[in-house]
Amino acid sequence: MSYAHVVVDIHTRALERGYDYLIPDELAGEVLVGSTVLVDFSHRPLVGYVVAVTDRPGRGVPADKVNPVRQVLASPAFDQGAARVAAWMAREYACPPCDALRPFLAPGQQVRVHRESDDAPWRLVCERSGPVDVRWVSLCETDEPYVPRKNASRQRAVLEALAAGPVRMAELSATISGAAQAVGTLEKHGAVKVESRRRIRGGDETTLSSAVAPRPAQLTAGQQAALAAIDEARVAAAGDVVLVDGVTGSGKTEVYLAAIEHARAEGKGALVLVPEISLTAQTVGRFRSRFGDDVAVLHSRLSAGERYDQWDLVRQGHAHVVVGARSALFAPLSEVGLIIIDEEHEGSYKQGSTPRYHARELAAQLARERGCALVLGSATPSIESLARCQEGSWAGVRWTRVSMPERPGSSVMPKVRIVDMTQQFAVGNRSIFSRELKDALEGVLERREKAVLLLNRRGFATFLMCRECGCVPECPHCSTSLTYHERTHELACHTCGRTWPSLSFPDPAARCPNCGSRYMGAFGVGTQRVEDELAMLVGDRGEVIRMDADTTSGKGGHQRLLERFDAAECAILVGTQMIAKGLDFPEVTLVGVINADTTLKLPDFRAGEYTYDLLEQVAGRAGRGERAGEVIVQTYWASHPAIQAVARHDRAAFLQAELEDRRDAGYPPYVRLANVIASGRDARTVAMALDDLAAALRKRLQNERGWDVLGPSDCIKARVKDRVRRHLMVKAPPEAAVGELLDAEVRAMGSRPGVSIVIDVDCRDLM
Repeated sequence: MSYAHVVVDIHTRALERGYDYLIPDELAGEVLVGSTVLVDFSHRPLVGYVVAVTDRPGRGVPADKVNPVRQVLASPAFDQGAARVAAWMAREYACPPCDALRPFLAPGQQVRVHRESDDAPWRLVCERSGPVDVRWVSLCETDEPYVPRKNASRQRAVLEALAAGPVRMAELSATISGAAQAVGTLEKHGAVKVESRRRIRGGDETTLSSAVAPRPAQLTAGQQAALAAIDEARVAAAGDVVLVDGVTGSGKTEVYLAAIEHARAEGKGALVLVPEISLTAQTVGRFRSRFGDDVAVLHSRLSAGERYDQWDLVRQGHAHVVVGARSALFAPLSEVGLIIIDEEHEGSYKQGSTPRYHARELAAQLARERGCALVLGSATPSIESLARCQEGSWAGVRWTRVSMPERPGSSVMPKVRIVDMTQQFAVGNRSIFSRELKDALEGVLERREKAVLLLNRRGFATFLMCRECGCVPECPHCSTSLTYHERTHELACHTCGRTWPSLSFPDPAARCPNCGSRYMGAFGVGTQRVEDELAMLVGDRGEVIRMDADTTSGKGGHQRLLERFDAAECAILVGTQMIAKGLDFPEVTLVGVINADTTLKLPDFRAGEYTYDLLEQVAGRAGRGERAGEVIVQTYWASHPAIQAVARHDRAAFLQAELEDRRDAGYPPYVRLANVIASGRDARTVAMALDDLAAALRKRLQNERGWDVLGPSDCIKARVKDRVRRHLMVKAPPEAAVGELLDAEVRAMGSRPGVSIVIDVDCRDLM
């Protein structure tokens, strides 16, 4: 007899383990690790996932009391190694086991089941994500070709169309009226044959000139050292980590490509992660120029069907190089030789919903499980990664840092100029552009080059404010001010996504809702305003392209705008943070930062690191070709260490002060940080639940060294979508199992009606 250990898909902390089920003889060979099955649980049929198959039930479980598996709903989506990684993720990030397994499932697969009648089998309710077959029509080779009647004009038209080769049935129907009936007649006479072929979705091409990776004649010394370290880690097969610390434009992508070629030569595959969907088109183009159809793409902007096709290419072994966002880590690639995380410092690698994993930590665990190498690449590595490399090891594996301080060829790091906007204001300049930036833009237009302008916000202005009473319109459902969008004359909440017409809330032509004043002013600078002022400055001498969350909301929006910028003779790209990462356009000679202070003012201990990373990354977009680059940073805080470090390209100066501050205050990398958030509609109930949890934690940790509980207190966003929010923070030793402890305490507290508690281990969002 065989037994399946099944994790039942119920989202609750009460179920912290799986359950054993008997595998009936008729399902022997079908119930495998990774299968989705139907089982009885608490007297009702539920979906579950097989994480192990054994020859006896668990200890203490009588064999005659074990229920059988009722039905297999889906074929295996993951293997035993992935099941172990999911179990680790559930413990590490304090989530139910089923939530840790869901990312490994086939795209589009849902939890619900249905059946047509009591006698019919159960089926999974899925999005339209299964394989799609396309009907192709081709001529049959016969000794005596079929000749249609003289009046069978449609049959003759079909035969003429097929003379050049097979054609899709949809194309025939679109060009020849009544083609389907004609093909049916021709098929009966043996003149044509109709066959179904699998259509692979999600492999769109790009026209970006930078999406090509020509092989260099010779690698630089830094590239050779990085490649040697990666090969050594891969051969060791112990999960070792290599941090490629290379300045922007130093050729890290070429190192990745060469390392993957070495892995493929040994029959191993690679998982490649990029932080932004906007980078996918360029990255995929470069990898496909080197590896062709051996590349699969996985990211959230693909439809469910497109994701399924790309995922299935990997599962069937037709693609061995997977490129995508953080979800690409869950691709069913069996023989993994390399895991590569590009721009590893990016906050987008932290999942914002359950399971709240960090891609770097999950990749490190996956590398240990698969016996492969983990490669982290960045021009501005995270402080945590730098600290681990300085230690030399972490969690039992070796961490190595390799420096790439030079750019290939003749290109050099751009010159950075800091413009103090307080001095600009003092001499009467009220424009959002300093005189230095205006002059530099004029030079770009005269030389017919390209420029990139960074603004870390969207909309026309940050907020409206009454100049008489100071009233700022706020979202009635969230504790955030509303952003004014001039083009649509709307006020939008960028927390919950709601919008209101300008007549519902005051705009500059309406009255204040508090005092009735007409003096409503727009404060702050948004991408729409920058675009409008640039259009007046540029005129018909160049093209202005805006790239932010609003202009890229549709499918393929990132790629279309980048292709438009690439094709333009002279253009200025205005955008938010998404334009600061990884984009490679040799024609860009100027980068301007409208206001460098935005991230410095965040109520977050990482504010300085965020600012340094962002400015250093966007500065690296300039001067990547033969022409020298220039960077102009506008700021009201020119003396800040992060600003000065960017000006001198001197990371050490920033890190020294930053690490001292974090050591004194007790923040990562010297501790591990977790955020516990309670939310609900009743403020008193939420406060009581979190107070009880804080008291229990303090009692549990009173004799433990290196632990600290801060709070509870209101979140900075104290209300979101009509739910009040409070939080507490837990500091723990760097390698402590903080997730397991918090999960146990929350479970011991029991459920509190009307209160939702979220545990965010290794948190990035403190708002």
